[in-house]
Amino acid sequence: MGGFLLVLSLFLAIIFIVIATSKLKIHPFLSLIIAAYGLAFVGGVPASKVADIISKGFGGTLTSIGIVIISGCIIGTILEKSGAALKMADVVIKVVGEKRPTLAMSIIGYIVSIPVFCDSGFVILSSLNKTLAKKTKTSFVAMSVALSTGLYATHTLVPPTPGPIAAAANLKLDNLLLVIGIGMLVAIPAAISGNIFANKVASKYEAVNYKDNNETYEDEMAKHGKLPNAWDAFAPIIIPIILMAIGSAASFPGNPFGGGTFKKVCVFLGVPMNALLIGVIFAFKLLPKFDEETLTGWIGEALKDAAIILVVTAAGGALGNVIKEIKVGEYIGMSLKSLNIGILLPFIISAALKTAQGSSTVALVTTSALMFPLLPSLGFTGDIAKTLVVAAIGAGAMTVSHANDSFFWVVSQFGGMDIKTAYKTQTLATLIEGVVAMITIFILSIILL
Repeated sequence: MGGFLLVLSLFLAIIFIVIATSKLKIHPFLSLIIAAYGLAFVGGVPASKVADIISKGFGGTLTSIGIVIISGCIIGTILEKSGAALKMADVVIKVVGEKRPTLAMSIIGYIVSIPVFCDSGFVILSSLNKTLAKKTKTSFVAMSVALSTGLYATHTLVPPTPGPIAAAANLKLDNLLLVIGIGMLVAIPAAISGNIFANKVASKYEAVNYKDNNETYEDEMAKHGKLPNAWDAFAPIIIPIILMAIGSAASFPGNPFGGGTFKKVCVFLGVPMNALLIGVIFAFKLLPKFDEETLTGWIGEALKDAAIILVVTAAGGALGNVIKEIKVGEYIGMSLKSLNIGILLPFIISAALKTAQGSSTVALVTTSALMFPLLPSLGFTGDIAKTLVVAAIGAGAMTVSHANDSFFWVVSQFGGMDIKTAYKTQTLATLIEGVVAMITIFILSIILL
């Protein structure tokens, strides 16, 4: 099959995925697998090899990233249910102060959404959001948008949130610490832009559907009893990052830690899977008790959350393996070089998928699977280049949050907004946030590549 027809087939596969997930409501797993089979047959892969290619792509992805995603979900669930996420919020408020309430909510969202899904993060912080809005007489809509954009910034850009981890896995990028570092850097201007929008624009709107249930932040904290101390709350996030940093340093040329046992231990502990499992151990210290409710119930909830992400991610890996096999990437890469859109390509694809079907995780997984076979021909082969591609996909995955996104409804309902107000604030804010993130990535690509 000619190059143009291969590209057309890939384009139709993407359109199918978008329509299947957004209009026909087919689960992303089935949509991706069906697209993989269809593309394989259209691309001329012998029927006897199709199943093998798809299964290798599926299984290979699970092998490389499965335990990491599960560990991240366990940490996030424990932080949420133990009250540790509220403790992190409490620490930030004490540092920033109640005189800058929207800034406090942006920073809290930025931190909490690194391990906790943005939907859950907004729900568990909603009482704090209401209390601060009342105490400071600040627009509740502005507070909600500041919190939502802070959460969104790290949700799509920074591991151990499963979406960015899955994207890195699909691009065969093992340096998770680099993904975390670049992701946190890019997320800062994104969150700042969301905060500015909250103060300048969202503050002009009122929460028309807001019903005060008189529940205070203190009431919310009382539900958890005594909250964990600050170190215990932050440790499940901080410790894995430190271990990965030490592991990376130990692997630097010149053997800065020597070549003996100490280096081997540092490298072992710095492997993302090992580091995240150690984070789980630190998270266990947050459990109020060691019984069936926590050790089976809480962990079981985390595994259910992880299962969906795992199968969607693996299905994305299967599609990516088919794309690699039919060599459509080589043709697209040569064609795109003449257009000079480079790092903008993953952003455009991801933003299109996100806007069409609503899920940031699906946009991250699918776009990264599509991009992997294109990387060599686009010149994105090194770790830094791949990391910027992951970030560009993440920027697209936050552009934009509207009615087909569950987070949109969480923000609008808990933020007391009607649909019109939510579109003018939450949707527009995420558009600005994603574009600002992409501009930051483009500047970094000029400097680093």
